[in-house]
Amino acid sequence: MSDLSAVKAALKTQAVETPSWAYGNSGTRFKVFTQPGVPRTPQEKLDDAAQVHAFTGVAPTVALHIPWDKVDDYAALAKYAEERGLKLGAINSNVFQDDDYKLGSVTNPDPEIRGKALAHLLECVDIMDATGSRDLKLWFSDGTNYPGQDDIAARQERLAEALQAVYERLGDDQRMLLEYKFFEPAFYTTDVPDWGTAYAHCLKLGPKAQVCVDTGHHAPGTNIEFIVALLLREGRLGAFDFNSRFYADDDLMVGAADPFQLFRIMYEVVRGGGLDSGVAFMLDQCHNIEPKIPAIIRSVMNVQEATAKALLVDRDALAAAQASGDVLGANAVLMDAYNTDVRPLLAEVREELEIDPDPMAAYRVSGWAEKIVAERVGGTQAGWGA
Repeated sequence: MSDLSAVKAALKTQAVETPSWAYGNSGTRFKVFTQPGVPRTPQEKLDDAAQVHAFTGVAPTVALHIPWDKVDDYAALAKYAEERGLKLGAINSNVFQDDDYKLGSVTNPDPEIRGKALAHLLECVDIMDATGSRDLKLWFSDGTNYPGQDDIAARQERLAEALQAVYERLGDDQRMLLEYKFFEPAFYTTDVPDWGTAYAHCLKLGPKAQVCVDTGHHAPGTNIEFIVALLLREGRLGAFDFNSRFYADDDLMVGAADPFQLFRIMYEVVRGGGLDSGVAFMLDQCHNIEPKIPAIIRSVMNVQEATAKALLVDRDALAAAQASGDVLGANAVLMDAYNTDVRPLLAEVREELEIDPDPMAAYRVSGWAEKIVAERVGGTQAGWGA
């Protein structure tokens, strides 16, 4: 796409969903460092998310995590978000923090524990009904640590049964997003370890079941853009959880460790029509040593920059080089786009959206950081358990 007006139009309509938990205290399993001004309630998380949207112009939805964001009235919470120019996005289930789930949730050998986990997943669909959310995000920590610990095939059967029950409960306009992670906390087998396992389950369930690609949930060296291209081709790429990792795990800011990888992923999204096909571009990050709101603003900007570069790829020149077998020429077309400084272009886009061309600087002088530190005194700060 070389028409700058078309590039700008695409950038203006791109939406990045921010995660409620990223505004709270979160970090690693070793230590979570608290910060002043952190939200104490789901409403205060939405207040912060509204600031991110105000300064970036492209973050209109917020994902919730249940029970971290549990409230008595979800319709009222949706209205609270709407009053701040936001909508509630994906509902994320949590079947990994209860003692009962030590040996698994929906794949647990104990039918009573499986029933408890399924009841929570169905509760999350009830919450979707109340909030108007489209997507239910499922991630399971289920797996085993030792050979022989459990029957691998039987666990897949239990997983399929639970997914089928949830799928049948979904409304016509609702989707199930199945996430995968190749290890941790289960170190011998993980029940949904890769995109192929997630895709296989989604394929059996039907079109409302889609795969969520978490950019940090792959072995080093995995070609994530290949996975993206294939899932787009099959119509099964439902969402991204954007984050970054270097050795393993995830939760660092998207594009932080390897911005070129993010560009390659976004090129496949653009090439495969993913900007217009309902793919949800969600952040899934935890900010432990960096301030929360600026980190989320920077992350949204990283996604925008990678998208802008992907949109600038000369598709005609690339196709011609590929068709003629010009290996270096084809690579050069991609590299020319990646090496383009798109910050002036994005500054123009923001000015046309009538927001400050420099979101980070605008937030710094807004006074919001000082305001929340002064006002959010007392109570319990939100974190991985609240």
